[in-house]
Amino acid sequence: MSVIYERVALIGLGLIAGSMAHGMRRAGLATEIVGSARSAETRKVAAEIGLCDRVVETAAEAVKDADLVVLAVPVGAMGAVAQEIVPHLKPGATVTDVGSVKRAVIDAVQPFIPENVHFVPGHPLAGTEHSGPRSGFAELFDNRWCLLVPAEGTDPEATATLRRFWEGLGANVDEMDPDHHDLVLAVTSHAPHLIAYTMVGVADDLRRVTDSEVIKYSAAGFRDFTRIAASDPTMWRDVFLNNKEATLEILGRFTEELFALQRAIRTGDGEHLHDYFTRTRAIRRGIIEAGQDTAAPNFGRSTAAS
Repeated sequence: MSVIYERVALIGLGLIAGSMAHGMRRAGLATEIVGSARSAETRKVAAEIGLCDRVVETAAEAVKDADLVVLAVPVGAMGAVAQEIVPHLKPGATVTDVGSVKRAVIDAVQPFIPENVHFVPGHPLAGTEHSGPRSGFAELFDNRWCLLVPAEGTDPEATATLRRFWEGLGANVDEMDPDHHDLVLAVTSHAPHLIAYTMVGVADDLRRVTDSEVIKYSAAGFRDFTRIAASDPTMWRDVFLNNKEATLEILGRFTEELFALQRAIRTGDGEHLHDYFTRTRAIRRGIIEAGQDTAAPNFGRSTAAS
């Protein structure tokens, strides 16, 4: 690959932004990477490990002369950051984000974007349960999807350039309407996370009764719930507060399905259970065939994985 953006500003230096920095270096996508984070400790660590070419104190300073600005902060902070950086944006620059909710981000950020700046919201569908500036790695986006949600009237060339950038980071890229994006993610990510948090919370209550048995005898299913539930609490709080309608719709459907399964168990309806599990098993096969996980034992992770 060759340089796509001369200067890239990363606002927020956690897992996603850190992985973007490593990925940009791997593919030579930027001449200079400038980073900033609200936390002084995060900035200190990022500087120590050389995550960016420069780490500066404020977002306003970071975006100066940047060709691409990436908002990698919790969804609830997007509007305030946008307001801070707008007076300092370079004409012709592209502003994007990596938030897992899109309608709320557009509503919060779009009003501040001047006419001479391109706004192309985005969402890389990649991550781990780890966070912070040390958690990033260049391969995070390889063969994962990044969804772009260009605002109405956005210059197609700006969107095309950002698409090439994400492809350079190893991602597959698609475009999607913001409301449809939020519904799809409520199914594939937001509701599953809420269910995982709930299941781990229930187990925590049980653990008080059964001493350490819930932890000691955790099988793979519960273990994976705890992995998901270890994700960044600030980020997920903001996701649910900013994607209420879609998440509540999917949780309503989930509740209906759960009641049907409860009824099947209560009445001994083995045929219903078998048919249901057969249908859901096919979804897993589809995920593997799409290259989004492997069929290896242990949920696609080696025994050495954390």
